[in-house]
Amino acid sequence: MDALTRIAPGPLTDFCAAVYSRAGMPEADARLVADTLVQADLWGHQSHGVMRLGWYLARLQAGACEAVARPELVVDGGAIAVLDGHDGMGQVIATRAAGEAIARARRHGIGAVAVRNSNHFGTAMYYTLMAARAGCVGFLSTNASPAMAPWGGREKAVGNNPWSWAAPAGRHAPMVLDIANTAVARGKIYLARQRGLPIPEGWALDAAGRPTTDPAEAIAGIVLPMAQHKGYAISVVMDMLSGVLTGSAFGSGVHGPYQAAQRSGAGHLMIVLDIAAMQPPAEFGARMEGLIADLKAVPLAPGFDEVFYPGEIEARNDLRHRAEGLQLPADTRADLQRIAGELGLAPPF
Repeated sequence: MDALTRIAPGPLTDFCAAVYSRAGMPEADARLVADTLVQADLWGHQSHGVMRLGWYLARLQAGACEAVARPELVVDGGAIAVLDGHDGMGQVIATRAAGEAIARARRHGIGAVAVRNSNHFGTAMYYTLMAARAGCVGFLSTNASPAMAPWGGREKAVGNNPWSWAAPAGRHAPMVLDIANTAVARGKIYLARQRGLPIPEGWALDAAGRPTTDPAEAIAGIVLPMAQHKGYAISVVMDMLSGVLTGSAFGSGVHGPYQAAQRSGAGHLMIVLDIAAMQPPAEFGARMEGLIADLKAVPLAPGFDEVFYPGEIEARNDLRHRAEGLQLPADTRADLQRIAGELGLAPPF
């Protein structure tokens, strides 16, 4: 197949959903997880897209992740709740947490849902955008398996522990931030290895603590924090919110989607603010439009054609990819074909 062959998002979502249904997930949950993966590709984040289909499948097949999610509210305190995911798929648990937080924010102005015993959930912005589309501001943090060393150390003990904010932006697509605290999301290093490409200097160290541009050496070594000590400190705080506060695992107790046979222990914290409790939503939208206009009015630096606000590039990518289809790396397509063959499914291309 030609490397430039485009794949329509609909059939790709159907295929991914069928894979997870074969693994025992209920149809609605399987389709949700499939949508999160394809949506990441639509946004242009292939490191969190269908490349991960087989990783989650392996965890389901190994029993490290429960195919039938049974989230349980163990604390129901008005604006605050604690949700035990009981090792269900992270996407399913995070969606439940987002819905709970939005509903509680509607009643109380703010909703905070702590999640324990979950799994990796893909892109955090998928869930904070749920809040933005409901006329709220959403925040979500999660912890992850160790990827970087504490600042000054040389052994992995801290996850990249990503976090996201999202808010409606008037006539514009929502403003959304979704970042990990490492210099780069670890999935991008896996993607580089899959593509046979080097990684930029400054992303990682090898197992001996030397700078490397080899993605395989980086995976075996240490991913560097963003902004040096600042990224490390932010990541620790996100682990406090996601793991310690929620009652879930933290630090070296968390295992990632790459570790097929180990229980994850991932925790999350979802906070939603109802804009209408603070000011009329239309006024907020107009003020957001003013903020974006201020950003875009700044003179351009050499080499730049435009100033983007957070989330704008993803919104544009989504529109373009839905119209034109997705281009997946050859190794990702080969992996999808392998999975299709193993499960007796027709590949989506």
